[in-house]
Amino acid sequence: MADTGLLERYQDFRTRRFLKNEEQFKHWLPGWRTRARRRILVVTLAVILGCMVAVGAVCLTNMRVGPLLWLPACLAFMVTWTALQIVSGRQGDAPRRALDEWEVQQRDSARSIGLTVTQVLTFVPAMFLIISASLDLDIDRSNLVYSGGLFVLTTLIIGACSPAMILAWTRPDPDTDDHEETT
Repeated sequence: MADTGLLERYQDFRTRRFLKNEEQFKHWLPGWRTRARRRILVVTLAVILGCMVAVGAVCLTNMRVGPLLWLPACLAFMVTWTALQIVSGRQGDAPRRALDEWEVQQRDSARSIGLTVTQVLTFVPAMFLIISASLDLDIDRSNLVYSGGLFVLTTLIIGACSPAMILAWTRPDPDTDDHEETT
């Protein structure tokens, strides 16, 4: 049986760390905290994730160029993802004790959708790998495995990012009182 005291201490630690980080980052990127700007970040992130899928497809046939394209895609992803997390207040992975009831409901709903997205999207490259391994294709097997790995990794990233993307897209603009406090 799990030690409930250990779990409680861990949740307390997560909540304290989240609130400390929230306090530290609440003044960063104030002009990007509006719904319209958050949506720009969400669309940019979706395009970058699409590019990561395209890089996986390129790696099927061209291992000289494909892996080199992965590096700028990852760099663009990290910058955009970090900005989105900052401006959305990391609500997608916030601990329960740091949120009010409405925020918990929204977060849990977004997480549920994120899990469904992860399961559905990861099924596709898994089936791609299973079927392509059983066929006699004119594709180098190492390219196939590398490309399949990139597809799986990208679909897992998409699923992990989905809750924050959903919340950033759907959340209303911050109250003007809240904004005045942060400026």
